[in-house]
Amino acid sequence: MHSYISDSDLENWHNFEVASRREIIALLRSIGEKNQLIRMLVKGEADVCVTSILDVDADGGHVILDCSISPDQNRRILGAKRLSFETTLDKIRIMFSVEQIEPFTYEGSAAFRVPLPATLVRLQRREFYRMATPVSSPVLATIPQPAELGGGSKAFPLADISCGGIAILDNSLILGDTIGKVYGDCRIELPEIGIISTGLQIRNSLDLTLLNNKTNRRLGCQFVDLSRSSLSAVQRYITKLERERNARIAGLE
Repeated sequence: MHSYISDSDLENWHNFEVASRREIIALLRSIGEKNQLIRMLVKGEADVCVTSILDVDADGGHVILDCSISPDQNRRILGAKRLSFETTLDKIRIMFSVEQIEPFTYEGSAAFRVPLPATLVRLQRREFYRMATPVSSPVLATIPQPAELGGGSKAFPLADISCGGIAILDNSLILGDTIGKVYGDCRIELPEIGIISTGLQIRNSLDLTLLNNKTNRRLGCQFVDLSRSSLSAVQRYITKLERERNARIAGLE
C-alpha cells in the first residue's frame, strides 16, 4: 500500500487506517464533491492514470470512477489484478486499493466501477495533524508564570494537540498574546500516557466574543525543545484519541 512512499518519508506522516464503512463513504463522497483528482496506479508508478469519483453507491457498495482517455490504458486497467489509489482532501493524503474493477456506464458515458474499499489509509504531515482533546475531561497544560505576574504556575485546558504543538484556552487572558513569546518548563498531563515537559512558544492568538460578551482566547503554541520520548508520548496520545473517535463513529452505525 505504501510502496510509493519511502519508509524515511513515512516517518514524517501520521498514518491511520479507517475501517468505518460510514466514514469511508463520507470521505469518498467529499472527494467526489470537491472534484479532487485521484491517481490510479495500475502497476505502481510505471502506469498511472488520473481519475475522479463520479458517484458513491452506498447501497450497492460500489464507487464509480471516470475512465482514461486512452483506450489502451483502459484495457490495462481492466486487466489489472490490483489497483491502488491516492488523492488528497483538506491537506490529508488518502490511499486505498481494490482487487476488482469492471466497465460501467454512468449517465450515458463510459466509466469504471470498483467495490467500496473495506479500509482506507489517511496520511497527514505529523506536525499539521491536529486532534481535538476531550471537553468533558480537559487535558491541562501547566505553565509557569513570570515573576511580574506573581510567579507560581497555572493550568490551562487544551483545545487540540498535534505533534508540533497545542492550542490552549486562556479565557482569563493571563498569558498575553505576544507572538513569539516562549514559556519554558511547561508540563502537560496526557491521560493514560503520562506527563511530558516542554517549552511553549505562542505562534497565533484568536479572541472570540461570546453571546454573553465574554471573551475567549485561543492560543496556538509550538513545542520548544521537545524530547524524542515526549514526542513519542504525544504520538501515542493522538493515536489513542483517534481510536476512541473512530469507535464512537462505528458505534453510531
